This record gives sequence, C-alpha cells and structure tokens, in this order.
Amino acid sequence: MRRRIGLEELLERAPAQQNTAPQQQAPGPVAPRGQAPHTEFEFELPLGYVDDEGTVHRYGAMRRATARDELMPQIDLRVKENPAYLSVVLLSHVITRLGDVTDVHTGVVERMYATDVAFLQDLYHRINSEGHTRAAVTCPHCDGAFEVDLAGGRLGES
Repeated sequence: MRRRIGLEELLERAPAQQNTAPQQQAPGPVAPRGQAPHTEFEFELPLGYVDDEGTVHRYGAMRRATARDELMPQIDLRVKENPAYLSVVLLSHVITRLGDVTDVHTGVVERMYATDVAFLQDLYHRINSEGHTRAAVTCPHCDGAFEVDLAGGRLGES
C-alpha cells in the first residue's frame, strides 16, 4: 500500500539547497556544455532599501529559485492568511544580498518601496522563466532594435 505524504513532510525530507556553481560575469540563457548554469544575478534597485540607520542599499544579488523555494511559501501561515504575501516570502528566499545586508528576510522585503518590490518581482520572473535579465526593446524615435539588461546599469549606459 502506498502512503501519501504532505507538502510539509516532503520539504523536510528534501536536502537543503547549496549553491556551489561559480559566479560568472555575463548572464546568458544557456550555459556552455560542461559548465554549471549561471545562478546569481546582480541588480540595482530603482529607489533602494533604507535600513534602520538611514543607509540606502541599491545594489544586490538574486539567485535562481529552486523548487523548494517555490514550495516553502505554500506552507507559510502568513501566505495562507494572505496570498499576496507569497511574493514577500519568495523574494526573501532568493535575494542573497542587498548592499551591506546579507540577511535578507521578510522584514527587509516588507520595508522596501513598492517600486523596488515590483522591479524584483519582474527580475525574479525573468531569471526563473526566461533564464536571463535581458529584454528586447525598440527605440521609439529611430525604430532601432536592441537589448537592455534589466538587472542594473545606469540609464543611458550601453
């Protein structure tokens, strides 16, 4: 007879995720044969997180999500009570650093500006669904097509 296990038990049995892949400079959708895929992406927030001392943190890094990252919020009571809280929990799992802040938890994400959270949600979607942070755009003046990296860089830089 087969026994069904719940999500909580499944997550307890799963080994903790370890990121042992070397960090690469240029993000790409597919890693060359024999190399580990690019797993961490640097970003620059539009506004920045302001900590308790008033320091603004704009630069950070986000790693690709694992299946465990996407399953864990499903058993979080805060998400069960308010499904909109899912993105806060999910982002707190995948943001590896934010300026000098290395312990990015739900309290940090809760205190971010909505603009920055929307930016991070879009970045999360891009690196986990599309595999990169680049987007194809067209100049409204000359109709020239080119790519921009949404993860960071100053406006106007190429």
